[in-house]
Amino acid sequence: MKTNLFVFLFFVSFTPLFSQQKVEKEPRILISVNKEWQFAKDPIAKGSAQLKYATVNIPHTWNAFDVLDDVPGYYRGVGYYKKKLTLAASWKNKQIYLDFGAANQETTVLINGKVAGGHKGGYTGFLVPLNNLKFDGNDELIVKVDNSHDENIPPLTGDFTFFGGIYRNVNLIAVNKTHFVDEQYGSNGVYIATTNVNDAEATVNVKGRIKNLAYKKLLTVTSDILDARGKHIAHSKWTNNANTSQQIDFELPPITVKRPNLWSPENPYLYQVITKVTDAQTGELLDEVKTNIGFRYFNFDAEKGFFLNGKSVKLIGASRHQDFAKMGNAVPAELQVKDVELLKQMGGNFLRVAHYPQDQAVLNACDKLGILTSVEIPVVNEITENQAFYDNCKHMQLEMIKQNFNHPSVIIWAYMNEVLLKMHFGKEPERKKIYLKNIENLAQQLEDLTREADPTRYTMIANHGDVAGYTNAGLTKIPMIVGWNLYQGWYGGKIEDFGLGLDKIHAAMPNKPMIVTEYGADVDPRIHADNPIRFDKSLAYGIKYHQGYIKDILKRPFVAGAAAWNLSDFNSETRAETMPSINNKGLLTLDRKPKNTYFLYVANFSKNPYLKIGDGSWKIRSATTSIQNIAVFSNLDSVTLVVNGKRLSKNPVVDHIANWQVELNTGKNKIEAIANQNGRIFNDQSEINFILQPQSFYKGLSSLNLLMGSQRQFIDDKNLVWLPNEIYEKAGWGSIGGEVFKIKNSGRQQYGSDKDIRGTQNDPIYQTQLVGINAYQISAPKGKYEVTLHFAELMGNGIQTVLPYNLDSLVAEGKEVPPQRIFDVYLNDKPIIKGLNLAAKYGVARSVKMKFECIVSDDKGLRLTFKAIAGQPVLNALQVRKL
Repeated sequence: MKTNLFVFLFFVSFTPLFSQQKVEKEPRILISVNKEWQFAKDPIAKGSAQLKYATVNIPHTWNAFDVLDDVPGYYRGVGYYKKKLTLAASWKNKQIYLDFGAANQETTVLINGKVAGGHKGGYTGFLVPLNNLKFDGNDELIVKVDNSHDENIPPLTGDFTFFGGIYRNVNLIAVNKTHFVDEQYGSNGVYIATTNVNDAEATVNVKGRIKNLAYKKLLTVTSDILDARGKHIAHSKWTNNANTSQQIDFELPPITVKRPNLWSPENPYLYQVITKVTDAQTGELLDEVKTNIGFRYFNFDAEKGFFLNGKSVKLIGASRHQDFAKMGNAVPAELQVKDVELLKQMGGNFLRVAHYPQDQAVLNACDKLGILTSVEIPVVNEITENQAFYDNCKHMQLEMIKQNFNHPSVIIWAYMNEVLLKMHFGKEPERKKIYLKNIENLAQQLEDLTREADPTRYTMIANHGDVAGYTNAGLTKIPMIVGWNLYQGWYGGKIEDFGLGLDKIHAAMPNKPMIVTEYGADVDPRIHADNPIRFDKSLAYGIKYHQGYIKDILKRPFVAGAAAWNLSDFNSETRAETMPSINNKGLLTLDRKPKNTYFLYVANFSKNPYLKIGDGSWKIRSATTSIQNIAVFSNLDSVTLVVNGKRLSKNPVVDHIANWQVELNTGKNKIEAIANQNGRIFNDQSEINFILQPQSFYKGLSSLNLLMGSQRQFIDDKNLVWLPNEIYEKAGWGSIGGEVFKIKNSGRQQYGSDKDIRGTQNDPIYQTQLVGINAYQISAPKGKYEVTLHFAELMGNGIQTVLPYNLDSLVAEGKEVPPQRIFDVYLNDKPIIKGLNLAAKYGVARSVKMKFECIVSDDKGLRLTFKAIAGQPVLNALQVRKL
């Protein structure tokens, strides 16, 4: 896959939103400058002056759509954003900052042609002081952003897309010359820790940093604590000792709060701390920062799990990537908050913020809704062995901690994910030892730094399933908690291996607290299977997988918690799969539509009565039999099903699912589920559109859409349902001869390929195949028919990494040799395709569609015949329509 390197720039115009009178009264002014920037890509390094600009709004990414196209690779390089600032004259006596939520991944900010500041790293916020301003309406701001690969900046690689751009909010902050700020780490400079928390009392510790550009001699800092109703409950005060330095660190006397209202998922009670700095001589208010805090105490026990406020709590939830359909990572705050709300509605109490710090709106929502969190920096898959990389990792870790320090929802700081997955020096044992030692040294440095910066929280590294590898590398002994990304029953093994694996890990590390930081199975919402198997991407297998994992997690108290991978589908540009560039392990789709797996979690963990018909995205069905399974997800005891007005049986809910075998009518079917719990009636309704496929055109069949070599159904982008092929039987339809296409030693799917098929959005049509097919027979009466054959060469493409994200073990790269395959195709004995060589004419993994018309004038029906010239003929899919 090719990777293009590019650079981008932004320019902006700004009209102040505050009058001069208001500016003078407010000690701290924050205004959005998200609107109307000028943006241009710079693919060949022309420089900002020679580019053609378009107007954009922030948040913005230049990769929202190119990561979804059929061309491997996406735009990585430089872009420019420009803006003219029109600033009020009264701001001349203020210190003005640009506050970036994030820009990916290396940023340089220029004001009036001079560099004002910059930042390395794409997932933490940063502040840029704006000095040497003209205040004449022509202050020109230029922001250069570059998301090119940089070996000194993590992440180096990952199973997610490194979207470029200014993708989080940008604000102007105007403050007095003496103000709170921790400019080095992009923070407002006020840090509040709650310690010695119990039911009777708690201690509040306020410290921070002041920038004293006015060289004030005597400053007073106060903190006042208000409860959720605004009632004042505590106060503390600190005065400096005639210090006129530009930077002043302060720490207030500890504040004791009696009988605190403890923060928890059930009661996310927030207090507010108002911290002020004033001129001790004149009483002038110089700056003010308001901070929400929560009182809670917690601990992890290696044998008994997690305890919050003295009570055992199983952490249940999901990990989250930040991108959204057709937006990339430039997602407005309200949609990010919606994700947290969906997690809460699911019954979750835990969010792994992965694999990087995310928008403040996410943790603000977690604080308010009672979601416990871990947050991590993106040291993913591998490291670079140099000081610049190490320094960037450590600076990111401190930025993450300081920018998120005050959130009561945060209980864990993490700093590595699957760092041994992309191993270096695999064929050089001695050099590999040095590489592993460097990883261990970096981990220890990050651990020490984290514990010093915040001794009130736990630390964690998340590892993939190579338990021996991480143990031998020393990485399981360093953090306070070890996270395990486990995928038994998906990338390898069986679902039943998961619980046994947990037991083995615990036996090997009985004194180390454990969280299952990832587990999941791809669920393509378009794919369904009556007999689901590993890696078929079906909804049914996803349900089976998660049911097994939930049971094993809940029955083991030493498993402190678990985060499903992932809350929603997310973009991973280098993935092929049935939905190229999308990782489908989400409980929600990329545009946040619930899958049946989400309903399963609600049924398992919601404390409210729950009843949901498991339609998921499966509201269009087709089959050769009208008897269909209807599933209802519930946490109630039993459910009654009503189909098309007919009341069926009351069935027990087993493992949070009740099932019925139901006869559906062709066309729309109205489904209702009803439950009575303690005199309360609960119900849910749905509509399923069903198409019965008779076994023969003689029996009313009008069209067929068939997948060769497949065991699954597929719903395409035109809502056509494709059924798996059958072997021919008299008076029906099916193939004659041929074998199911399988990739040898793939370790993944038992049939078909997961190649990205070019030229189609309906990859599953072309990802399965019959090899060596002799014929295809369809019983059909006299008449005119349209026959469409679908082909794709699935072998070839040179070097293929067979298991790029196998989290149990890595399989060596192998070379696929495209076969010599040439064949003819006949329709009712007439040649329709001569000398077809798919690889030579169309290339590998390219969709090929050929349509023909045929008149049946006898009782022999339709017969396709495949005759080999070289190699074996293939057929991927077939459509037949009566005209």
